[in-house]
Amino acid sequence: QVQLVESGGGLVQAGGSLRLSCAASGRDFSISGMGWYRQAPGKERELVAAITSGGVINYAESVKGRFTISRDNAKNTVYLQMNSLKPEDTAVYYCNARVRFTLSAGLWDYWGQGTQVTVSS
Repeated sequence: QVQLVESGGGLVQAGGSLRLSCAASGRDFSISGMGWYRQAPGKERELVAAITSGGVINYAESVKGRFTISRDNAKNTVYLQMNSLKPEDTAVYYCNARVRFTLSAGLWDYWGQGTQVTVSS
């Protein structure tokens, strides 16, 4: 079992910034990758940004140049720095961790509870 704790969401005006954090905890696991997804009302959940433990990064086209994902492998923590926020960024943001357990085969996905990001005009 892996637990993900998210923080950093909130209200911000268009053009402002927020920094999201997500820390993974548990036993006998290693992280293959961590990332952020978001879901706005009436829309499908979408990938925002993801990063592997080796540092390979993938961004949604809509956030390139504005968002930056980073991680601290020693702390099993991933961050999402969001700059130049737009109203269209308003959504619930979910942290994801893809992990491998020491004594088990395969990869497993775990999700945080979500944090609301609201960007006003």
